[in-house]
Amino acid sequence: MKTKSLGFIGGGRITKIFLQAFANKKVEFASVVVFDTNADVLATLKQQFPYIETGDLQQAVSQPVVFIALHPPVIMETLDKITDVVSEDTLVISLAPKITIEKIASKLKTRNIVRIIPNATSYINEGFNPLSFSAEMSKDNKKSILKLLKDLGKTFETDETKLESYAIVSAMLPTYFWFQWHEMEKIALQTGLSEKEAKKAIKSTLKKAVKLYFGSELSAGQVMDLIPVKPIGEHETQIAEIYQTKLMGLFGKIKP
Repeated sequence: MKTKSLGFIGGGRITKIFLQAFANKKVEFASVVVFDTNADVLATLKQQFPYIETGDLQQAVSQPVVFIALHPPVIMETLDKITDVVSEDTLVISLAPKITIEKIASKLKTRNIVRIIPNATSYINEGFNPLSFSAEMSKDNKKSILKLLKDLGKTFETDETKLESYAIVSAMLPTYFWFQWHEMEKIALQTGLSEKEAKKAIKSTLKKAVKLYFGSELSAGQVMDLIPVKPIGEHETQIAEIYQTKLMGLFGKIKP
């Protein structure tokens, strides 16, 4: 059965992630209208998801459920452009940090506003996606939104003041490690493993290492002490300083 029509303002990475999550679960919609100022972005998205419609801004926001898939600096000016099109019944879901529900509500008639910090792992339906509802959101609308987003993975309600923290420690978390895993794949090949062996070794070890760190009764220090040889140990302080400087600096920029 087809469900509601969706509108996306922005056709970039996060829209692709959402559409792929829905496609994996074979979810069908009456229509999906995507607007983006970049024609190439829209063309690429439509190539991957031929069923979507590409329309202007007004067409996208005329749908009953509208996703704001934009970077924070352009959200407020975009809201100014759609204020006369969004109705009191429109469900608006913002995917960005920094711009609060209160700020969004100041520009729109609707009070059916949701903020969610999505995770890239939603691409395989295994996201960790915290969200916050506007205080005026009805129970029925909350239920409807949670049902719509369940295919993304774990989607849960939290206090709005915590969303930016989740952006730093969850949504962006994979980027802090993915390039390191890729480098380890290259080293595995250089040291004699096949591509298949390399991927299996790294995947299996990472999975079990996470289980050990978070699932044992050992402290963080005790876990780290289990391996005596630390080839990059002399750089750990420097790496920790990079994390603190870069991530806390970014947190300061995205905090409302």
